[in-house]
Amino acid sequence: MSPLVRIGTRRSKLALTQSGMMQRAIGRALGVADADLQAAVPLVEIVTTGDRVQDRRLLEIGGKALFTKEIEEALLDGRVDVAVHSMKDVPAEQPEGLCIAAIPEREDPRDAFISHTAAKFDELPMGAVLGTASLRRQAQALALRPDLKIEMLRGNVDTRLRRLNEGEFDAILLAVSGLNRLGFEDVIRERLSLDGFLPAPGQGALALQTRAGDSDAAWVAALNHPLTALAVEAERGAMTALEGSCRTAVGAHAEIVEGRLRLTAEMLAPDGSARWRRAGELDDVTAADAFGQARVLGLRIGGEVHDAAGDQRFEP
Repeated sequence: MSPLVRIGTRRSKLALTQSGMMQRAIGRALGVADADLQAAVPLVEIVTTGDRVQDRRLLEIGGKALFTKEIEEALLDGRVDVAVHSMKDVPAEQPEGLCIAAIPEREDPRDAFISHTAAKFDELPMGAVLGTASLRRQAQALALRPDLKIEMLRGNVDTRLRRLNEGEFDAILLAVSGLNRLGFEDVIRERLSLDGFLPAPGQGALALQTRAGDSDAAWVAALNHPLTALAVEAERGAMTALEGSCRTAVGAHAEIVEGRLRLTAEMLAPDGSARWRRAGELDDVTAADAFGQARVLGLRIGGEVHDAAGDQRFEP
């Protein structure tokens, strides 16, 4: 059988797990029998620069685009037909010729606290060592606990958990969504509050990226979750206004309750010494132009935060 849809994916266990979920969903949408799935909807593994370089922060080597660049090149070259990304890794602007065609229903967007030292973040001992490579998580942790010592921790989930188990850190922070998808829920000691640890824009969501001309493919509508896509559009609007990148500590999260969308966005000083937060609402998520309104709301709220915070870029 000739491939119907070739999926470009990173080679990490989490990326392959997420891409495997989308492989099965695309197969169902196309009516592919389970026995034919690998041939009809193959996974094409691509090693990205972000995967190869593990000893430095992303902001030191080019930013979050290093997790997507090589896969996007494969899309543009016609070597794959769709890329599966963690939405929080997708830069605000799409390369010419590509688009986010579908966003499946979001997993839990919260951050996870993992530790053998304390049952909760607030119970960490004075001066405890916290491992994270995220400037956002660093700033949020220090805003709540300025006594903590933050040390850089990159690598796949298995590597991070191993280093915690070997005693290099008193605690680490990871995304709940990734742990859930990998079946690692048992390692979570606490699911951190959205108030204390506002997630990265798009956290918990997946992005299915295609060539612009393929965005109306038969399987696309079946995998898109409109309410998740609406919430993520508001969050990414805020990220655009905040110039969200690995050099800025920014968070944004939108929730839809009873037909209303509420967006909260913030920027923090890298050392956690200050944080600026704003919120706003979209009254009717069923309106014909709700998607455009969500984007406008995000740009407005993000702009208000940026105006209040000024330049908070971190220079290593």
